Amino acid sequence: MKTLALPCGAMVPLCLVQRVSASAVVYPVGSLHKTVPRRSACCKVVSTKAAAFDDVFGFSAKEEGSGIENAGGANAARAKRSNWRQGGLVITLILSSVVFIAFIFVDSLLWRAVRRSSATFLLTAPFVCSLVATGCLGSYCVPLLAKLKAQQIFRVEGPASHLSKAGTPTMGGLFFIPVGVGVARAATRFSSTEVAGVAAATLVFAAIGLLDDFLSLAKKHNYGVPGPFKFLLEVVSGVCFFFWLDSAGLPSPYKVYVNVSSSLADIFSFLFFGYRKNLVPLPPPVGLWNIGKWYLPLTAFCFAAMANGVNLTDGLDGLAGGTAALAFAGMAVAVLPIYPALGVFGASMAGACVGFLLHNRHKASVFMGDTGSLALGAALAAMASCTGLFLPLFIASGVFVIETVSVMAQVAYFRYTKRVHGTGRRLLRMAPFHHHLEHLGMEELHIVAGAYLVSALLVTFAAHVGLISA
Repeated sequence: MKTLALPCGAMVPLCLVQRVSASAVVYPVGSLHKTVPRRSACCKVVSTKAAAFDDVFGFSAKEEGSGIENAGGANAARAKRSNWRQGGLVITLILSSVVFIAFIFVDSLLWRAVRRSSATFLLTAPFVCSLVATGCLGSYCVPLLAKLKAQQIFRVEGPASHLSKAGTPTMGGLFFIPVGVGVARAATRFSSTEVAGVAAATLVFAAIGLLDDFLSLAKKHNYGVPGPFKFLLEVVSGVCFFFWLDSAGLPSPYKVYVNVSSSLADIFSFLFFGYRKNLVPLPPPVGLWNIGKWYLPLTAFCFAAMANGVNLTDGLDGLAGGTAALAFAGMAVAVLPIYPALGVFGASMAGACVGFLLHNRHKASVFMGDTGSLALGAALAAMASCTGLFLPLFIASGVFVIETVSVMAQVAYFRYTKRVHGTGRRLLRMAPFHHHLEHLGMEELHIVAGAYLVSALLVTFAAHVGLISA
């Protein structure tokens, strides 16, 4: 959770701010180099030109009031916070139970089909191991991050209620991403080439996010790596993953043969990209679709889009972690007919996300930061790139897609109305979409629960699409 209006690192809002007002500078609360103390009541916007940012993305903190309102006295406030914590725990337990039962069901069907001991708990075992390991490791890492003062830095353009979260430790991806990757590698006995490649891509994006988080802490503001440069790193990493995939020689059930009647474009695609990497499985009656040279830009696009999509969604306690856990669960089932080892990877990452929710649920004691959000998006994109299951990926990641589209629509509408009417207007009260819902009066916990429900329905459909496509 990098920013309130938009998480740090999203290229579109950063570029937009620079274009709307090249001289607009918004400094953190208090002095120029001081983090907001936890549960601070108000903030100051130093620059007089910062209103341009508010006009594009939503209301400023002043429109929300002076800060955190009294909830009828200290006792009532404590009781309310206790109820919200219990509500966050209940939602997390329901989510973990749903994923666990789904994996048990899939494993039972898989065992009946192959009758092998290795299929008994193929998905359930790595899910449980990652969940327990992440939950236990977080109990030590979260206090350590707080002791190191790796605290989240906020902007003031979002809902004022979020100012109470200032000072919460960030960079939680440092402990739950390695657990998900490590359990998957161990469960596949370090022998799966596809899991090794996907794990490497995940760690590369975690390193990009770690660099951004570190620079943000060092500079005492929430702009670490410049947006365009970060976007370039994401695209280049996606391109490198494609070329690794093309040269890895992974076994595949899909083969395409070029014959005399093939077009010159098909022959060139076959010679340059190989016989397998350019195939995208789609539901019947379409079947396998040979997209040829477009596989490379599609892979690069998925890496950048998914990484920033998860980053944008990481704006409420437990929102990104829970929806990512469901997305990994859906992709784990979808890829089973092609690469069962990648199913193990997806289950392990789902368990790591749920284990992280034990510390990130409302009210969060730690945030994942770009270290976690970029890595999660890259892991999902890598699973789709290895199998060609891009359609199930976009369906399972529906919440991330909605959040990203809401930002793009907000920016496009503001620019259009400014060009036509001379004054920019907002399509939403604030972007991304979860902040718009907050401004409509919805409680944070209700928004997260609704997102889980929507994501669960989309993930179920995505798993079905993946299975019938493969």
